This record gives sequence, C-alpha cells and structure tokens, in this order.
Amino acid sequence: MQAILNRKWHIPRRTFLKGLGTAIALPMLEAMTPVKLIGAVGDAAGKKVLPRRMAFVYVPNGANMADWTPAELGSNFELPFILQPLKPVQSDLQVISGLAHAKARANGDGAGDHARASATFLTGCQARKTAAVDIRVGVSVDQVAAAKIGKLTRLPSLELSCDKGRQAGSCDSGYSCAYQFNLAWKGDSTPLPPEIDPKLVFERLFAGSSKEDEKRDRYNRSILDFVLEDARQLKSNLGVTDQRKLEEYLTAVREIELRIEQAEKFAASQPDYKKPTGIPKEYAQHVQLMYDLLALAFQTDTTRVSTFIMAHDGSNRPYPFLGVSEGHHDLSHHGGNEEKKKKIAKINQFHIEQFAYFLQKLKSIKEGEGTLLDNCMIVYGSGIADGNAHAHHDLPVLMAGKGGGAFKTGRHIKFEKDTPMTNLYLSMLDNVGVRVDRLGDSSGRLQGLM
Repeated sequence: MQAILNRKWHIPRRTFLKGLGTAIALPMLEAMTPVKLIGAVGDAAGKKVLPRRMAFVYVPNGANMADWTPAELGSNFELPFILQPLKPVQSDLQVISGLAHAKARANGDGAGDHARASATFLTGCQARKTAAVDIRVGVSVDQVAAAKIGKLTRLPSLELSCDKGRQAGSCDSGYSCAYQFNLAWKGDSTPLPPEIDPKLVFERLFAGSSKEDEKRDRYNRSILDFVLEDARQLKSNLGVTDQRKLEEYLTAVREIELRIEQAEKFAASQPDYKKPTGIPKEYAQHVQLMYDLLALAFQTDTTRVSTFIMAHDGSNRPYPFLGVSEGHHDLSHHGGNEEKKKKIAKINQFHIEQFAYFLQKLKSIKEGEGTLLDNCMIVYGSGIADGNAHAHHDLPVLMAGKGGGAFKTGRHIKFEKDTPMTNLYLSMLDNVGVRVDRLGDSSGRLQGLM
C-alpha cells in the first residue's frame, strides 16, 4: 500500500496557537507527520512518530477482592461486579493478578500500612518511619521516566489529586503525611505534591503571562478568544480530517473552561462552604474534570507522564450518593462482615466507573491509525489488596492501553505470588526508551505482557 499524501502541508509537532501572551499546544494532526512516514497500517516507521504516554492512578484502602478478580484467565473472561463498568473498553486493558509490594509490609517497622502502601506504590522502596523532616523512600517510576523523556514536552510530568495534601506532620502510626499524600518522588526525600484545583491545572497546561491572565479574567474572555486568528490561519492550510480534529480539540478546551467557571460560581454561592476556587462540590465531577485535563495534557503532548491520586490511602471519605454513609477506611476493616464488604465493593465500582470514563475519553480521540488510548500505558491500582488484612500481595491492578502496540490487551493474566510490581514498571520504562537495571525491589522484567 502506497504512502498516503492527503494533506496540504507539513507543520512541526511542537506547533502552538499563540495570541496575547497565550500559547495552546495542538493535538496530533496528520499534517505533523512527515510524508515519508504516513503509510499503510502497520508501517513501523509511522508508529514511531506517535508519542507513548504513561500514567498511574491510585485508589485507597484496597478492594473487595472477591468482586474484583475475574474467575477466568486469558482473553475469555467475565468482568466481576467491581470491574463491570469497564465492559466498553475490556479489549483495551489487562487485569493483572499476583503482583506485590513487599516493601509496603511492616518489615520490622510496625503499624503504618496506609502510609507505606502509597509511598511504596511507585518506588518499590521501604519508607523510613518518621514524622519529622528526615523522610526517605526512593525515586518513583514516573520520575525515572520524566528525567529522560520529560525534556521532550513542556511539562516533564503532571501530578494530580482530588484530596488536599499534607506535606508535614504525622498521619499514620508515626509516618509523615508526605508519604500518604504523594505518589511522585523526584528524589528519595523529595515528593512532588499533586495539584487538586482544576483551574490551576488548566493554567499550567495553557499558561500565558500573569498580566495577560489577569487581563483575560478582567474582560471575562476565553483563552481561545486570544488565539482565534492564529487558529483560522492554521485551519485554512489543513486537510479536512485535520480541520475536524482541530475543531473538536478547541471545543473540548472550551467545554473544560466553562465547567471550571461553573464550579467557581457554584462554590462562590456557598458562603459557609470554604474550598479552593474552581473545585466542584460533587466528588464525581471533580474526578472527571481532572481526568478531562489529563486527557488534554496527553492529547496535546504537553506531558507524557502523570500520576493521579483519586483519594489518599487511609481516606475515610463517605459516599452518601452511593447509599454508603460510613467512612471508606472504617468499612475497609470489615472483620468479615458481608454487608460492609458489599459497601466496599460499591465504592470500588464507583472508582472504576470514573476510570472507565477516562479510558473511553482517550479511546474517542483519534491519533494516527488508532486512538490516544492505544498509545498510552495507564496503571490503575492500590498498594493494598484486602483492607481488613492490610495485605500487600495479589494487589488489585489494571493496565490499560497498548503502549503503542507493545502490549497485548483484552485479557486477565496472573503471575506467581509475590512477583514485584516494580517488574511491571521496568517493562513500561523499556517501552518509552528508558532503560534501567533496577527500580526499588524489582527482580527483572515482567514477562508475558508484550
């Protein structure tokens, strides 16, 4: 099959729409791909043009594993109760059983499993038990990647959360709060605090100068108003497919702007309810807005590395909109009570519903011969399995996306008990061209994923 020459001109991948101190990155367009690299489906050279992204989503307090783990292995498996919302994207993910974080166990340090679970999740290292400033755990896999591929994007990495963090003080049995509220560690004593305010995340992604941001607010204008002329000129030189993709992208940017504005207005109307400007009142809206921003960050290649804490480990958030008035952490110590287990499963399924929303958004965005999801590696999981036992083996783990075609999806795969989860991370790092011999307690690459 001959190369397809169906566009009017070529533009650089790092092209931005500019105007009045504002710069907006663009999604991947056909016009950004050199002619010689646009060819038939399966053209290896063409696939190399598309960036590969990785993200890590953390959920707290483990899962009701009986409602999480599929009964069958391989591609012919039924999604259990918790994972049922993933049905539309089942062919795009792997359910991975058998992985463990041995360094999240006490190993002589006593209580503090929630702090260790989150601190160890991306580092594979034992956290020093301290509530003082002498914290230490290890460099997280996202920052190992960001150190190498972060130079290719405007933001080396993006850290998100829906929980207001605490960076000091004691939070869990003598462990610093920094362990529970951070996933990303740039150095073994340097956490990267996540951002919880969608407005601030948006400004990081589409930042202008502070003076121009103030001027835009003063005149109540959209960020898009300042780049329309540049967008019109660009659009006149694009092919039909790229014109449509550009319109869809700009529409998505504006929709998020409107949702943030609406959240601000709603928050302002609650005089007795103090919360950061721009954060929606409803938890589900907050989570989905952060997922939308992450999708935009990947779509525009503003970053290729991200972490997202849906709720910190040990979170005792209630879920009254699910009919669950008890705190999540309290329920996780179920003592074998079946009613409590059912409520935990409902919370687990709610978190999965939000994740499914994110994956379907990524899948809806066309990129090259496939979708944005095809070029991602999204790990979803917890550093605890059964919350009652504080188990750190056979963790609830998913990996979505094909990583640019490197990973086989649509299956449930099980590894030998206590296989280090960091082995998965080594395989992911290999797939973005970052070769390291060891990460935390890794014992080698995870075989059978490719």
